[in-house]
Amino acid sequence: MADEMKIGAYICNGCGIGDRLDSGQLEMTATRDGKAAVCQQSDFLCSEAGVKMIQDDIDNEGVNHVVIAACSRRAKIEAFSFENVTLSRANLREGVIWVRPDEDDQRETTQEMADDYIRMACAESKYMKVPAASGQQEVNKNILIAGGGVSGMTAAIEASKAGYPCTIVEKTAALGGATAQLYKKIPTKAPYADPQDNGIAEMVATIEADSNITVCLNSTLTKTAGAPGRFEADISTESGSTETKSFGAIVQASGFTPYDANNLTEFSYSKSQDVITQAELEALAIAADGGAIKRPSDGKEVTNVMFIQCAGQRSKKEGHLEHCSGYCCSASIKQAMYFKDQNPDIDTTVLYSDLRTPGAGGENFYRSGQKKGIIFTKGIASEVVHSKNPIVKFKDLILDEEVEDEVDLVVLATGMVANAGEPTREQITIAENEAKEAGNEYTVSVESILNLDYRQGKDMPHMDNGFADSHFICFPYETQRTGMYAAGPTRRPMDIGQSMDDAMGAAMKAIAAAENAGLGKAAHPRVADLSFPTARLEGCTQCKRCTVECPFGAIDEDEKGFPQFNESRCRRCGTCMGACPVRVISFDNYSIDTVGQQLKAVDIPEEFDEKPRILVLACENDAYPALDMAAQNKMDYSAFTRVIPVRCLGSVSLSWITDSMNSGYDGIILMGCPSGDDYQCHFVKGSGTAQERMSKVADTLETLSLEPERVQTYEISITESDKVVKIINDMADTIEQIGMSPFKF
Repeated sequence: MADEMKIGAYICNGCGIGDRLDSGQLEMTATRDGKAAVCQQSDFLCSEAGVKMIQDDIDNEGVNHVVIAACSRRAKIEAFSFENVTLSRANLREGVIWVRPDEDDQRETTQEMADDYIRMACAESKYMKVPAASGQQEVNKNILIAGGGVSGMTAAIEASKAGYPCTIVEKTAALGGATAQLYKKIPTKAPYADPQDNGIAEMVATIEADSNITVCLNSTLTKTAGAPGRFEADISTESGSTETKSFGAIVQASGFTPYDANNLTEFSYSKSQDVITQAELEALAIAADGGAIKRPSDGKEVTNVMFIQCAGQRSKKEGHLEHCSGYCCSASIKQAMYFKDQNPDIDTTVLYSDLRTPGAGGENFYRSGQKKGIIFTKGIASEVVHSKNPIVKFKDLILDEEVEDEVDLVVLATGMVANAGEPTREQITIAENEAKEAGNEYTVSVESILNLDYRQGKDMPHMDNGFADSHFICFPYETQRTGMYAAGPTRRPMDIGQSMDDAMGAAMKAIAAAENAGLGKAAHPRVADLSFPTARLEGCTQCKRCTVECPFGAIDEDEKGFPQFNESRCRRCGTCMGACPVRVISFDNYSIDTVGQQLKAVDIPEEFDEKPRILVLACENDAYPALDMAAQNKMDYSAFTRVIPVRCLGSVSLSWITDSMNSGYDGIILMGCPSGDDYQCHFVKGSGTAQERMSKVADTLETLSLEPERVQTYEISITESDKVVKIINDMADTIEQIGMSPFKF
């Protein structure tokens, strides 16, 4: 039969594997225990001859389940890429010979590791299927861009250059956003010495001349539904008309709002007309158009101006912004140059606690300001006294003394508040509870940008500082809404140059998402994965745990309460599979059985053999690479360890833990990505979810008279190769102290 399972196991002897291991025994293990119908060896399996050998068996011998016994699954991906077959990897190089000393008394246990990895790979292979696309989608190349500022325009221009039609939805009557309100911008080109034209007119002209770009002014998104490849957006105008258009992906570039300086009562902003913000100074500079800048109160030409940095930001004071807005120091230097370029005799002082000028030309721009005579004073302003001329009181941090300075004009660098839209429902609930405890009433203070028809809320999730959570630590632009990408100050504080670079990246991400969705492939990080979750509904208890725990809103319920999967939104993390208490959710190439049968395939020695078994379930995104790097650095860990990579700790089923203990494993280690505010989990909350699930395991172990130390969960960054080795060896020491598992057969 053409569809009959036929496993082909292929053993590499290169990279020292053949020198350290008995390849004949590995071949026997593959055929006897792994039931491989075909088993062959190669001196270098990744070579042209080795790859051809495998392909010939696929083409001529009917092999449809391939087991590669060689290096880590993270290596030689392109070489071992075969169509219409399942692929399992037994990690003999990084997973065995590179983590074990080359000593005679270690050969037995090293060989046992290798034999087990062969058994495990064959067991996984038996329960894998070749995933196929659902066939529900076609490629939709249209890109929706929410926001017509410099980020949104850049995203549209770059996407159009790549051949993708774009629609910009801008709520105001003109393109340009905050940048259009600038007299000049921070330089983005060498020699980075002088302010440059803001460049908006040129960008608008480019967009107006591009038939690939549609602009909707005075418009908002009143509803956005669907998924990558088939988003449906209602675009409504001020007049009340609404048009529904379909899109393949979305870029949110809704910009920022300047911090409200009315909160800064100590600086007399609401009292003195001559205490202004950076944005208000831009308006004065536009009015002057290269001539003398005049202060608002009496029209007097400014002869003495002070810029107060970090006004209401980088502060934990109630109502202030905790974050640095990134662009303000360079903006103050630029604005001080407005005065110096008009009249070098004007006194310009920048009062700062820390001066930050990010970007390629930041240092050059700062030096240019010094040459023009701008005074940079390290100090902290405490008060601006309202009088005929504002009096700035500050602590000079260099002289360590209190100082007063009377000036014509005070400019406050007030920072950015993101226009990211409403928080998620979960975030609103948390805020409501906190407000209730404090005796206050919580109201949502912002309008929705996308108006998503998603169960989690109307907009992308926020970070604590209000910016869109775009997973900036691991991979920029990605959000918890698949196919939607944040760009520019919506994502994090940044200047114009950074915003333009950011928008290019977001546009390319959106293009990739649209193309992958049309082919039924996953988005980052499991790019090109065709699998998607399915459920055996006859066994479903309708508990809704999968629906609630999915980080990406990929699961809803049908009219009967059964899970309804949206594969275009799904990132293939498997969190739903780990959440399911009755184990009815699976993927073609990743399931309860593909992992469960691996751990059962391991040879468990009897108690008196004094050879414990430690199971490591390692996240494939951080922990598994950290283990590989430990191997590359030749760092030894216990020969009694058996590592199984998992897509995410969120996918770990409690059944794997109970099956492991029942099978006689002496210790179990779960390794996932760091969680919390600075999470590095590629699937957002997998590690946190696993920690919560595993917190209940200790009670179960006690009922079985097993020590809670036998199951441990850790958070690992990709660079912590030394930490993973210590964790494993510490577990081996713990087992030596508390003894073998009483469940060994």
